Amino acid sequence: MHREIQDWFLREARDLPWRGGASPWGILVSEIMLQQTPVVRVQPVWEEWLGRWPTPADFAAAPAAEVLRAWGRLGYPRRALRLHAAAAQIVEQHGGKVPDTFEELLELPGVGTYTAAAVAAFAFGRRTTVVDTNIRRVHARLVVGQALPAPALTAAEMALAAELLPEDDGESVLWNAAVMELGAVVCTARSPKCGLCPVLEQCAWIAAGQPEPTYIPKGQPWAGTDRQVRGAVMAVLRAAGSPVHADLFWDGDAARAHTELAAELGKLHDLNTHAPQLERALAGLVADGLAQHSEAGYQLPA
Repeated sequence: MHREIQDWFLREARDLPWRGGASPWGILVSEIMLQQTPVVRVQPVWEEWLGRWPTPADFAAAPAAEVLRAWGRLGYPRRALRLHAAAAQIVEQHGGKVPDTFEELLELPGVGTYTAAAVAAFAFGRRTTVVDTNIRRVHARLVVGQALPAPALTAAEMALAAELLPEDDGESVLWNAAVMELGAVVCTARSPKCGLCPVLEQCAWIAAGQPEPTYIPKGQPWAGTDRQVRGAVMAVLRAAGSPVHADLFWDGDAARAHTELAAELGKLHDLNTHAPQLERALAGLVADGLAQHSEAGYQLPA
């Protein structure tokens, strides 16, 4: 099973810029950006990002407003601020070099157990148990015989991942990458391409007759949510070169007459947001450090 999946990966793996020769910093950036964001949206931003800030020191020296503008529409912009804080900590505590152990990586702002394990493995060749959604799904089908993994990561899943991990450091890194890729492009959540699977004949889910999931996954809503309104407000702030007066968020006519920001303000007002929701969005962005408020209006943090 290991050999067949790894051989498939070596033949079929996507040519992604953070694979094969990327710096540890580039790999850390990719792992943060890829959280809840598809590869097709991440790749152009990652390439621009590494061109502007090729080292943690370069990035740590950048103003927060510039960081948030560069983050663009990747979503969940707090990730950008946490990565900014992580870069500062790398400079202050690690001489500007991304730490190479799971334990030290886990101490960085915004880095959880998955990200620490992934960077330790893919940037430094460490034998760590990497478990993301794609890997969990492959394990669930191939070994357990279930259509989907549990709604939340379980101790049993971590134990299975650790049991399947090869002992050799290099083999373990290859295995982690290969299973992740298999889940991303073949063993997908919807409409898996079983005919392309290198271990189809060994799959417990196929042998069991492809039983239906025991639950229906719930996608994250977007239209009409506070997240959508926050995203529209952030788009206005990214486009603004100076503080945006509060009246422009409330007065649609004034917003559409504003030459510089008419497009982004128009998109915000087209949402027909009710007042309490817009108030929550503005207050939440300020509380999260994504915006600043003064008498002049709202703007990205300095």
